[in-house]
Amino acid sequence: MPSAVATAIDLTSLPAEVAALIARLQQQAKADAQELARRGGELTLAQAKIDKLNFELARLRRWQFDAKTEAMTAAQRLLFAEALAEDEASLRAKLAELQRGLPEAPNTPKAPPRKPRRQALPEHLERVVHRHEPEDTHCPNTDCGQPMLRIGEDVSEKLDIIPAKFFVHRHIYGKWACRCCQQLHQEPAEPDVVDGGIPAAGLVAHTLISRFVDHLPYYRQEPINARSGVHTPRSTLASWGGAGGASLEPLYELHRAFILGCRVLHADETPVPLLDPGAGKTKKAYVWAWARSHHDPHPGVIYEFCLGRGSQYPLAFLGGNGPPGREPAWQGTLITDQYGGYNAVLDAKRYPQRKSAACAAHARRRFEELSRGGSAGHSASAVATEAMQRWARIYRAEAAFSEMSHEERRQARQAVSRPLWEEFEVWLKVQRTQVLDGSKIAEAIDYSLNAWDSLTLHLDDGAVAIDNNLIERQIKPWKLGAKNWLFAGSALAGQRAAVVMSLVQSAKLNGLDPWAYLRDVLARIHTHPNHRLEELLPHRWRPA
Repeated sequence: MPSAVATAIDLTSLPAEVAALIARLQQQAKADAQELARRGGELTLAQAKIDKLNFELARLRRWQFDAKTEAMTAAQRLLFAEALAEDEASLRAKLAELQRGLPEAPNTPKAPPRKPRRQALPEHLERVVHRHEPEDTHCPNTDCGQPMLRIGEDVSEKLDIIPAKFFVHRHIYGKWACRCCQQLHQEPAEPDVVDGGIPAAGLVAHTLISRFVDHLPYYRQEPINARSGVHTPRSTLASWGGAGGASLEPLYELHRAFILGCRVLHADETPVPLLDPGAGKTKKAYVWAWARSHHDPHPGVIYEFCLGRGSQYPLAFLGGNGPPGREPAWQGTLITDQYGGYNAVLDAKRYPQRKSAACAAHARRRFEELSRGGSAGHSASAVATEAMQRWARIYRAEAAFSEMSHEERRQARQAVSRPLWEEFEVWLKVQRTQVLDGSKIAEAIDYSLNAWDSLTLHLDDGAVAIDNNLIERQIKPWKLGAKNWLFAGSALAGQRAAVVMSLVQSAKLNGLDPWAYLRDVLARIHTHPNHRLEELLPHRWRPA
């Protein structure tokens, strides 16, 4: 402020004392500015060191809790734990020393903690009413004793549960005979899911849901059922599951045709352990997942259990690889990561009717780790941080288009998203000229630029999703299951699991209760007309 005033006033016209005072104020202001700049530099440096130490602490935590310690010997684990403890103590000491040199933050009043709001108990649950009234409703005052009036009530609700309840369906088939004609008439027996077995459709459905949705292997279901006094050996449960899966195979084939009826597909694959009895260990098999577009009004997913990860499996699923006219080739846009196994099915010369869309989430993840700092270096971290901000703007725009129709979404992307992508591309190309070849940030930039046409294909088609996250969410049940089943017992068992999981996961995508859906389908599938079997598909199913 003094310097600004001084520049507007002619000092020569002022008295000598006033001019000297203004000169001293100018010098003091300049000294204060230099001191502030110096302290600001020190604070910036100290904050950078703190950020680096916090990153190192976080990485130590990841090493400590994510390490595969079971692969180490006892001595190795002891050394590893000792080194971690020493490193963590050293880092915390340095962090405390740095934080002592920083100015204290101003005390700002904290907002009062919000009380958690308990969610109301669902209205459809059965209510068992317990009434609590005094035994004597006369006034307890000895001088009064008059009858009291009921003026209201307080109601509280407690949630309770009855574990799985087994019951028996007793089917009685009356026999009717004609004395004159010597004929016997009796209703035919209802078909069973397990021919000649004791389980009804509901129990078979429960067994399959427990295994493939709740991820309870048969050896854990056996003692659970035993608590209700029902003896179900794991071999018996396995036979029920096998019979249920076989019953669903015709519906699985129709579901496959339904999935291929969408012109936009998501695809992904994941390894699953497969028992190799001859070798006495497991080998790697793969589950391939295919789902209708994230923006399709009728969602669905289907799985195939395959012995490998080669391109022959997607070629066989999408068709067009056999004799002409045998199976028509699927046409449309396939959303994948950049795994080379999909190159054969997306060959533009052989399949000009197919297009490849890349996953923006995969490209974004390469910048995410670098944006946290660490060994990538400060400059790489800064570039990655700005890249993440640009990704955030793109995804915010995409979220606003979620409820639009395909054409409305395409128009909105052209108006809002395309300028963001074009600016992002120019920025990435500029940054690529300023980073070292072979560095992690260079790899992240190259990954996006090399797939730019595929990454931006969704801008011209409102039915195409920006990323492949939909199918990755449908892969997760297999990863959870593998931790519980440990392995698939055979290729046939793996494909049977794929049949059941395709239908129950699609039922969940359509907002259905998977047990209610599977129970009804298993009860009806043997008597349902074949030409109307599509009515039992998850997106068309209605309770009987």
